[in-house]
Amino acid sequence: MMHLLAYILIYPIIWLLSILPTRVLYIFSTVLYVFVFYILGYRRKVVRENLKLCFPEKSDKEIRNIAKKFYQHFCDMIFESIKTLTISEAEIKRRFKFTNIEEILEVEKNNKSIMLMCAHYASWEWIFILQSYVSFDGYAIYKKLDNKYFDRLVQKIRAKYNTSLITTKETVSTLKKLKNKGKMATFGFLSDQSPKAVKAFHWTDFMEIKVPVHTGAEVLAKELDMSVMFFKTKKIKRGYYETTFKTVTLDANKYKDYEITDMFIKFLEELIYENPEYYLWTHKRWKHRDKVPEKFKVN
Repeated sequence: MMHLLAYILIYPIIWLLSILPTRVLYIFSTVLYVFVFYILGYRRKVVRENLKLCFPEKSDKEIRNIAKKFYQHFCDMIFESIKTLTISEAEIKRRFKFTNIEEILEVEKNNKSIMLMCAHYASWEWIFILQSYVSFDGYAIYKKLDNKYFDRLVQKIRAKYNTSLITTKETVSTLKKLKNKGKMATFGFLSDQSPKAVKAFHWTDFMEIKVPVHTGAEVLAKELDMSVMFFKTKKIKRGYYETTFKTVTLDANKYKDYEITDMFIKFLEELIYENPEYYLWTHKRWKHRDKVPEKFKVN
């Protein structure tokens, strides 16, 4: 009952915000940034610790400047997510462009499903417009929301762009079912999250710090004979993004175990070093760094 009440109270506010011009939403975003960073201090300690870990050579002033830019971008993304509720296809295509859409179209011709390994970098909210350009159906693995009404809303928004959301528990069965039916699809898999240390099969250096990494995307790509792709999203200016695809392989089984995962981590590192303010620093990505099993301590 409380979930329904929360939905009834909050949804109208979200909808009203979503129909406002984007320039107005960014005014709200700036106000939210001032509140979140200077007043509330939301996860500011976590962000600072993460940045100090990854950039030990930078001064406190440099770390603070990166943190401030991150929070500004973080707040922008909140309102861009809200805007997704009512944004037109024409506007989102104007704001989120692909530099080499022919790359993924060429991979589709290989007649294999595609594992699109993703990260919490720049904008992962508007990438769903990709489905307006390609022929494969799109699936994104996500964590189901506790509030079933908001969960349905999120799924409805994604469905506008022919993207289906599947939970981590549904992932394997969904992929195998599509494989058995001979149906091709593109799967967006966030591969930079932190697994539980005790359940990790592989540890690697991420920003020169040994951490456990998710290997599910690579394992499934090999088991189900999928092509593998990465992509780089660049923030051109506020509210405008540009994405470039990179084909990793048309045959994942040509690589040794966890080699593709390590390639993805190195690829992500390059993006972070280039523009660190666009990575999601609020997550405790390096929380298991002191729990490295002996067998992983030596490269």
